[in-house]
Amino acid sequence: QLQLVESGGGLVQPGESLRLSCATSKGSLDGYAIGWVRQAPGKERERISCIASNPAIKYYAESVKGRFTITRDNDNNTVYLQMNSLKPEDTAVYTCAGGYCDSEYYTPPTQKRYWGQGTQVTVSS
Repeated sequence: QLQLVESGGGLVQPGESLRLSCATSKGSLDGYAIGWVRQAPGKERERISCIASNPAIKYYAESVKGRFTITRDNDNNTVYLQMNSLKPEDTAVYTCAGGYCDSEYYTPPTQKRYWGQGTQVTVSS
């Protein structure tokens, strides 16, 4: 069972960068696919990226492709989401979760115990 904890959110100006972390407080990430979803007020949840247990397999939504990079460090049980060239429309709560990942899509888990609590990212001048 995973217990995921996000960190790294905050307030930045357009064009700046943030790096989000998704770490386990219990268990190991080894063997798990991990992904990120985001949800802005009044908008549907968006699946933006994931990385499979094989770190060569990654998925990015078109909205973040070329700006966001997902990596994993199994030794430290952490998945990172490097977010560059941030835009106001990237403002949302970002949550990491387990699930299924391949290069074409990310399917988050239905069980809430495989989700983190989320971290707020605000991009504003």
